[in-house]
Amino acid sequence: MLGSAADQIIIDSDTGEFGDDGAAVTMLLRSPRAAEVKGITTVAGNAPLSEVTDFMQRIVNLLETRPPIRAGAREPLIHNAAMAQVEARRWGPLEWTGAFGRTAPASVDNLRAYAGGVEFIAETVRSSLRPTTVLAIGPMTNIALALRAHPLDRISELVFMGGAIRAPGNANRTAEFNFWFDPEAAQIVLRSSIPRKVMFGLDVCNTVRLTRAIFDEIIAVKTPITELYRKDFGERYPAFLKNPKAIGYLWDELAAAYLIDQSIAAASQMKYLDVVTEFGPSYGRVVELDRELAPQATPVEVVTAVDLAKVFSIYKSALTRSNASAVGTLP
Repeated sequence: MLGSAADQIIIDSDTGEFGDDGAAVTMLLRSPRAAEVKGITTVAGNAPLSEVTDFMQRIVNLLETRPPIRAGAREPLIHNAAMAQVEARRWGPLEWTGAFGRTAPASVDNLRAYAGGVEFIAETVRSSLRPTTVLAIGPMTNIALALRAHPLDRISELVFMGGAIRAPGNANRTAEFNFWFDPEAAQIVLRSSIPRKVMFGLDVCNTVRLTRAIFDEIIAVKTPITELYRKDFGERYPAFLKNPKAIGYLWDELAAAYLIDQSIAAASQMKYLDVVTEFGPSYGRVVELDRELAPQATPVEVVTAVDLAKVFSIYKSALTRSNASAVGTLP
C-alpha cells in the first residue's frame, strides 16, 4: 500500500551535506506517485540553520522535482550550546551535539531568500482543502512553533524519526539526537492532538544496518546524487571508503520509505509518549505520558519492525535512478 494519495507532504529537515536526510528527501522526490511534497522546511540541528538550508538547496538542485525550501528555527526553544557543555561536564560525554558543537557562519544573508519556514507550514496546511502529512526528520522546533501559533487542524499525520524507547541514546545516554536537541519542542508535538503519529525511533533504526556492500551497489551507478552519496557516506559517516568494515544505519530513510510504501512497517505498538524536559542526565528521553497532563494528546504508533527487503529495495532504487526516469514512476 502506498502512502495516502489524498495527503500532501511537508518535509522538515536538519540535513547535513547529504546523509540520511538527503537520502530521505531524494527517496520522496523520486517517488512522485507515492508522495506529493509541497515544500521543505529547514531547522537547526545537525548543523547551523544557514548551512542546513544551503545543503538542502544543493541536494534539491540535483533532482528533477524541486519543491520550495523555507528556513525555519535557528535554535531550539530552550536548549543551547552552553547547556550542552554543562551536560557533558556534569553527566558524561555527549556522543553527538550537532550545531551546538559548531560556530554558525557569520553571514546569514543566504537565509533571506528562504525565511518563513514556520509560516510556510501553517499557510500550506491552512490554505489547502487536502489533509497534510508532516515528515519530521530533524528536531521538532518548527512544528512545535507552528502548532503553538496556529490552528493546524488539517495536519492529519505526523511521521517522524526521533526518540528511543529502550535503545540507548545517541546524544546523551538515554536520548536520541533529534529529541535531545530540542526536548521541549518534541514534548509539545507528542502532547498535541495530531490525529495520527508514527514513530521511527532508534529501537527499529538500529535493526536496519547499512553495509559496505550496499554502499558499493549504490555508488556503482554514476549520477550526481550517487557522487554526493559516495562523498558523504564514504568519507564522513560511516566512512566506508576509510573503513570497509564500518556499519551505518538507516534513520530518516525509514520514515521516508514508510510514506512511499506503508507496508514496510512489519510490526508496531500504540503508546502515549512524553519527553523528559527536566534538565538532567535524562534530558530528551522518551517516557510514557501521564495523560492527566495532556488529555488532548493522541497516541503514537511506534514502529518496532520493518520489512528489510522492501526498505532496501526502495532505498537503492530511488538513490540510483536517473531524474528522467523518476517522474511518474514507482520504486
